Amino acid sequence: MGVFKAYDIRGVYNRDFNKETAYKVGFFLPKLLPCKYVVVGRDVRLTSDEIFENLCRGINDAGVDVWNIGLATTPMVYFATVFLKADASVQITASHNPKEYNGMKISRSMAIPVGGDTGLKDLERMVNELEVKPVDASCRGKIIEKDIHADYLNYQKQFLPDLSNLSITVDTSNGMSNLYAKELFGDHAKYINDTMDGTFPGHEPNPLDVENCRQIMAAVKKNGSDCGVIYDGDADRVMFIDERGRFIQPDYVTAVLGMYYLAKEKGSVLVDIRTSRSTTEYLQKLGATKVLVWKVGHAFAKMKIREEHCIFGGELAGHYYFRDFNNCDSGILASLIVLQTVAELKRQGKTLGQLIDEIVAYANSGEINFKLEQKDEAIQALYDKYSKLNPTAILDFDGYRIEFPTWWFNVRKSNTEPYLRIVAEAKTQAELDEKIADLKAIISQFH
Repeated sequence: MGVFKAYDIRGVYNRDFNKETAYKVGFFLPKLLPCKYVVVGRDVRLTSDEIFENLCRGINDAGVDVWNIGLATTPMVYFATVFLKADASVQITASHNPKEYNGMKISRSMAIPVGGDTGLKDLERMVNELEVKPVDASCRGKIIEKDIHADYLNYQKQFLPDLSNLSITVDTSNGMSNLYAKELFGDHAKYINDTMDGTFPGHEPNPLDVENCRQIMAAVKKNGSDCGVIYDGDADRVMFIDERGRFIQPDYVTAVLGMYYLAKEKGSVLVDIRTSRSTTEYLQKLGATKVLVWKVGHAFAKMKIREEHCIFGGELAGHYYFRDFNNCDSGILASLIVLQTVAELKRQGKTLGQLIDEIVAYANSGEINFKLEQKDEAIQALYDKYSKLNPTAILDFDGYRIEFPTWWFNVRKSNTEPYLRIVAEAKTQAELDEKIADLKAIISQFH
C-alpha cells in the first residue's frame, strides 16, 4: 500500500516515505490549500523532529509561514486550526502504529479533514509529478512559535466533571495524552506509562488491541478503581476498562456517551458500519431521533456529522466525534464525558460494568483480521453467498454489512493496513460461533 492513505499520510519512516516526501508535502500543501500560514504540531516519535524540520522547510520554500505549536495531541492541532483561524494544518503522527511508523494528518479551515477523496490524492499527484521551484529568499516563509497549551487546557476543563467520588486509573501509553492528563485528573487518578517516550516502552500505543490493555486491566483491579482510561499514541482515541478489569468494546461507549448528550438534547447520532445493534438500539431507547450508519474513518465521519448535524458520533476503533468540538474526535474529551456518567452512576450506587451489561444484548465477535492478497475476491464470495439468503438489509458503502433477523456481519478492507476485516454479531453465542465458522471457511479459500 502507498503512503497516501484514505485518511492521512502514514507508513514506516525511511522505508515507505522519507524527509524528501515530507519536504514536498510541505512545499505543495499551500498549492492544495491556499493559505498565509500552516499550523504544525507533532507527536513524540523519534522521527517526528526530522519530519517537522523538512515539512517546515518545504512550507517556507513555498513562501508560507509555519505556526509551530510544538508537541501536541492530534485533537490539539484540530483545536489550534480553528482557534488560530488557519486555512491549513498538519499533525505529524502515526497515531496508534508501532514506533517505526510516522505520518501526517492534514486539515483545512475549521479542522475539516483532507482525505483521499477531498484533496489527499491531488497532493500525492503533486508530490510525485510536479517540479519544486522555491520562492526567492526574500519571499521565504518563517517559523513562528505559538503556545496554545493553556488555551486548549481551559477548553477541555469546561467538560471536567467532579471526580471527588471516583477512583480512576489512567494509562497514557507513553504518548501525547501526557500533555494534559495530570493537569486534568490530578490526584484523582493513578497513572501508568505516564512519560512521553517515542519508543513506547510500556506497550504499543494501540489500545484497541486488548493485549496492550493488560497492564491497565490489572492496575484497575489492584487499585480498586471505578474505571480505567487508556489513550492511544496521539490521544485522538480512547478505550475504557470497567471496575472488574474488563475491556469495554469501544462501540458500546458510544451508547454511554448517549446517556450524557441525549439527556440534554434529542438529535441524530453517527455510528460506523461495524457498530453493534446493542449500541444502536440503546441509543434509540435514549431518544436518538436517528442513528446514522456510515463509513469507517475520521475523514468520512467528520464530514457526515457536519452534513447531518449530528450531536456526536462514535466508531468501533475508539474515535468519538463531537459537534461541540468542531465535529472532531478527541480521546480526552470523550473520557471527560464518560467519567461524568461514571460519577453519576456511582452516586446512584451503580457501576460502569453494570451499565455495560445492560447495554449489551448480542454476542459480538469484535474485529477479526485476515491478512490475504485476494481481498476483493473474498468479499465478492461472501456477498455472492449471503446476498441470496433473503437478508433484511444490505449496506454497501464500506465493504458490505449484510443483516438478517438474528445476526449480521460486515466485511471490509482496511484503509490503513493490509487486512480484510470481519465483524459479526448474533443473538446468541452459539449462533455467532456457527456464523463465524462459515465466514472463515469462505475466506480461507483466498489465503
